[in-house]
Amino acid sequence: MAILSDRDIEKYLKKGIISIEPLEDPKNQIQPASVDLRVGHKFKSFKIIRKPYIDPKKGRDLESYMDTFHLEDGEAFIIHPGEFALASTYETIKLPKHLVGRVEGRSSIGRLGVTVHVTAGYIDPGFHGKITLEISNIGKMPIAIYPKQRICQIVFETMTSPAKRPYGHPERDSKYMGQNGPESSKISKDYEIKHGKI
Repeated sequence: MAILSDRDIEKYLKKGIISIEPLEDPKNQIQPASVDLRVGHKFKSFKIIRKPYIDPKKGRDLESYMDTFHLEDGEAFIIHPGEFALASTYETIKLPKHLVGRVEGRSSIGRLGVTVHVTAGYIDPGFHGKITLEISNIGKMPIAIYPKQRICQIVFETMTSPAKRPYGHPERDSKYMGQNGPESSKISKDYEIKHGKI
């Protein structure tokens, strides 16, 4: 696998092989080997509830565990130490069958103690939608996050060949295809849970 440079990113964007919409400030967003992405206006965080645990088999309950916040431009979402929230990229991404995306935090955000993904930094070939971010504050001070703030970066890697069944393929269970904001976990739709294998 090879990582795309800024030259290749610009070329792929111009040819429509990769789509990042809206890419309003390419001069500042396109980095030497990645593209900075901004956080959107919608955040989700867990409520304090009186249940002993989250059960992945009871998917319809998962959304009820979260509060949703819609922020205006200039309004801050405050993430406190030890808190976890979902957000999504402001930009919508579209990948072809032969490229993988990897989302990483920006150094300037990380140095404040904010992480942007727990495990889901991998974007499958064929994915189309906004990227859900798993934001945590592992520092000691509350941090303000603003809509349209550059918060993460996406790196593009070429595959040895195009995927036979990319994300969104009819034979795949692509639960998050076309998402337009932060999506709560759809783990209850996993094959092994949905079909009673566990």
